[in-house]
Amino acid sequence: MGVNLRELVPRREITFEELRGRVIAIDAYNALYQFLATIRQPDGTPLMDSRGNITSHLSGLLYRTVNLLEMGIKPVYVFDGKPPEMKDLEILKRMKHKEEALRKYEEALRRGDIRSARKYAQQTGRLTEEMVKDAKRLLDLLGVPWVQAPSEGEAQAAYMTIKGDAWATASQDYDSLLFGAVRLVRNLTISGRRKLPGKDIYVEISPELIELDKVLKELGINRRQLVDVAILIGTDYNPEGVKGIGPKKALRLIKTYGSLEKVLPIIKEAQFPVDPLKIREFFLNPDVTDRYSLEWRTPDVEGLVKFLCGEHDFSESRVKRAAERALKAIRELRSQTSLEAWF
Repeated sequence: MGVNLRELVPRREITFEELRGRVIAIDAYNALYQFLATIRQPDGTPLMDSRGNITSHLSGLLYRTVNLLEMGIKPVYVFDGKPPEMKDLEILKRMKHKEEALRKYEEALRRGDIRSARKYAQQTGRLTEEMVKDAKRLLDLLGVPWVQAPSEGEAQAAYMTIKGDAWATASQDYDSLLFGAVRLVRNLTISGRRKLPGKDIYVEISPELIELDKVLKELGINRRQLVDVAILIGTDYNPEGVKGIGPKKALRLIKTYGSLEKVLPIIKEAQFPVDPLKIREFFLNPDVTDRYSLEWRTPDVEGLVKFLCGEHDFSESRVKRAAERALKAIRELRSQTSLEAWF
């Protein structure tokens, strides 16, 4: 779920035009889980092929990626590697949440409560190794690069912005900022008209830009202290945080005393499943890699049709249209890149 910094960080809405020509490192798992949650039948059933394989994530990945390419954005998807051991508690918590949501979903179906069934179904999504493998295969066929992180995908994406290989990371979580991302774009893969949960109300969701330098300047702290604030609130490595301490109080404590080491003796009731200083060290020096290459290639139209239509029952006409759109978009990206090289 990531750390909840929403109350603290300044942000501004941006247009897709402002992202034109930019390389955006997208948290792949974050995006795929969004697709699994939102792309479903009215009763909550995910999209599936005739063999019972879930395809919601492939549908979302195909059409959203093509849309981004058409907007002149250069997406690169970053996949999680092996999570650190200190994340075990959060992973267990998420598994229990999904199991409870599945139970409530089945109960709602038995009652004939379709609205509740869909709400709970959205919380049950699971990404299997095969689903991730298919997502990478789809990106290869689209000609869109992806990077395999050794550990946390958000850490790797943040590192790519620090190196200058990506302009921003894209995720719904704020953890990218803790890992040092220069810029974070939220709502990139879910922008557009969206229904509010449990209500027949639709709102327009636009991308938001959060810049780390501006966050730190406005809060009057450094990145190390921002990580300390996050640890007090609760992160993926200490999900509960410190009881009774929310974002504003955490910020006030760190600004008053300067560091986590000086705050901890004051809040003696605080209990951490993992040494908080180890959590901080992981955010400041995560496991990342330089072994990646960013190239946007010509889509394999025939391969896309064979994969999505032949193996997963997608509409051939729709896939061909999407592939042609991607082909045109990548040609325009290459043309623009070549033109800029002259100036």
